[in-house]
Amino acid sequence: MLIDKFERDYYDAYISGISLNPVLHSFQVIVKRYQIPNELIQSFLKSMKADLYKTTYSCKSEIDEYIYGSADVVGLMCLKVFTDKDDELYEKLKLPAKRLGSAFQKVNFLRDLKSDLEILDRQYFPEIGDGPFDDDVKAEIIIDIEKDFQVARQGIPNLPEDAKLAVLIAFYYYQRLLNKIRHTPASKLLAARIRISGTHKMVLLAKALAVYRLKMI
Repeated sequence: MLIDKFERDYYDAYISGISLNPVLHSFQVIVKRYQIPNELIQSFLKSMKADLYKTTYSCKSEIDEYIYGSADVVGLMCLKVFTDKDDELYEKLKLPAKRLGSAFQKVNFLRDLKSDLEILDRQYFPEIGDGPFDDDVKAEIIIDIEKDFQVARQGIPNLPEDAKLAVLIAFYYYQRLLNKIRHTPASKLLAARIRISGTHKMVLLAKALAVYRLKMI
């Protein structure tokens, strides 16, 4: 499969220190510079490979493993860069970083519900089971996401200054997206993709800048 070749190309680039693929070349440089563990990369690749054959996640352990590889480890890779070999700070912020990745991914699942079900034939929520996706199921999923956001929020004040604003902007954006999904009937989520308007994005950016500059984090 092409993804297996992509994986081999990455490890060739890591060993040789160079690749004609600019993405792989840049990534292997960052992996070495910030000592990103191979376990994170392997978990990411495992979840990406799962997208090629697995369409339904029927229990919590299955979807938790998928989300860890598709989202949590991305947050942990970013955290490795943000903390720049400060292992103590990295360990302190690992849980918030993972929960933020989980929250973002679950919001994406809700936002993309229509295309996942109709086009990709994928069902990521064990909460749905064999029944319909309705407002009660949606509410249950949102409660779970809110718990992720609560834990993730606690880590933002402890981030290095040069990373704090960017993470805060992303946090506000996904919170706003979740709030819009909360007020959208389940039937509409199955019919259209929820979006944040350009105007609202600018408002969220202004809010994040104000909170950051006034040191209200």
